[in-house]
Amino acid sequence: MATTRSQRNAGFTLLELIIVLAVIGILAAIAMPQLKDTPTRSKEAVLRTNLRTIRDALDQYHGDKGYYPASLETLADEGYFRDVPRDPMTKSSETWVLIYEEIDPEAPPAETELPEGGEPGVFDVRSGSEALALNGTPYNEW
Repeated sequence: MATTRSQRNAGFTLLELIIVLAVIGILAAIAMPQLKDTPTRSKEAVLRTNLRTIRDALDQYHGDKGYYPASLETLADEGYFRDVPRDPMTKSSETWVLIYEEIDPEAPPAETELPEGGEPGVFDVRSGSEALALNGTPYNEW
């Protein structure tokens, strides 16, 4: 029984396999640097979302009550969110940097615009992380 020419050439040659592996290697080398930043990008996206959520809740609280809350826990206690969101960079909900409103001494607010204690409330929040973002800005300046 003689083998025909088409049966002898049915497999791949060593050269063809080497070329395919080289192309796969080149594609992997291009994709790997982009993939190594993926966990950091996802943490940054969560940080942006958490900051937006907290800032929206602060604005809603101010709109409802006429003054800012004394702490982020006040927002959670009063139902503006279920629990204080975590800072994904520090992995804690305790490390947020709270920025309190400044009261102008020349134009103090009316008594109805202050909480019971009369202290200024939290009107902004930032991350407690000292690390730099992928774009080079510190997370605590977002």
